[in-house]
Amino acid sequence: MHTSDFDYALPPELIAQEPLPERGASRLMVLDVGTGAIAHRQIAALPDYLRAGDLLVLNDTRVFPARLAGRWADTGGAVEFLLLEREGADDAHWRVLVGSGRRARPGLRAVFGDGALTAGIVARREDGHVSVAFDLHEPLAPLLDRFGTTPLPPYIHRKTHDDAQRRLDRERYQTVYAREEGAVAAPTAGLHLTESLLEQIRNRGITCATVTLHVGIGTFRPVTAASVEDHRMDAERYRVPAETADAIRACRARGGRVVAVGSTSVRTLETVAAAHDGKIEACSGRSSLFIYPPYPFRVVDAMLTNFHLPRSTLLMMVSAFAGQVPVMNAYAAAIAARYRFFSYGDGMLLTREKD
Repeated sequence: MHTSDFDYALPPELIAQEPLPERGASRLMVLDVGTGAIAHRQIAALPDYLRAGDLLVLNDTRVFPARLAGRWADTGGAVEFLLLEREGADDAHWRVLVGSGRRARPGLRAVFGDGALTAGIVARREDGHVSVAFDLHEPLAPLLDRFGTTPLPPYIHRKTHDDAQRRLDRERYQTVYAREEGAVAAPTAGLHLTESLLEQIRNRGITCATVTLHVGIGTFRPVTAASVEDHRMDAERYRVPAETADAIRACRARGGRVVAVGSTSVRTLETVAAAHDGKIEACSGRSSLFIYPPYPFRVVDAMLTNFHLPRSTLLMMVSAFAGQVPVMNAYAAAIAARYRFFSYGDGMLLTREKD
């Protein structure tokens, strides 16, 4: 399959740069997978498309202030760290993406904030990242709260970086049910959901369960290979708790649908099912599953998602679920109707009846 099959032209002004003033005020496009029919609604109408006995699966990962802007200790030149993942059991050692005008090499040291946080480059990695060691005399988390910022996607541009803007992004680039810290990008379909909307959903006899998949920077990486099959996914950490595995089995037993909120929930569930003969078991690991057409979905019956980047693995996953032609037609309709795209944009519900 050609990567160019998933390309489209998006007017830049449709890329949402800010969240709406109120969480839960987004528009919702509903795509019927069976017929290709499109409905234009608001996210508040989501409960109307769910029914008693369904199970809503949420990714409870939490974005942490992983971006640090500082200076090199020897030259004073600007440097930026994007913390990706701990290396080892303690807070001091991390895998990091470095942004700088010079090559990051072992022995260089960086200083952040007022000098309360310093780190040294330990080694360069084959994946282009580096291993760093922080000099810690206190826990790292409060230092990141003081000096770190929310790592927004590259297509969101900030003219100012004042405290009010940082507070807004720290609150709104986070789901209301985020619990497990470790992501550098939000599971953005969940940004639409409010506590009130989730309460309405539960009151209709729909249960909720969580998985955890810590979203990495690979989520923004376009597929550059000419052939889709040649692309390789970055591995991301996931966990499915026992209560969620039990909830999915109970949902199946009562004839309900598994409705995944976000592509990360889809990938977690389908990763586990692929490893356990179609069943969901309590487990943890790393997912590098690349879902593209055609793909035999084993667990997910409906999906809430956002509008994704051209040539992205996320768009390919959505196309695997609903069909490449219907999805690209829906994207054309969204552009014509002036939907807001990407992380802070509007939502899309893909519904599919069980076989």
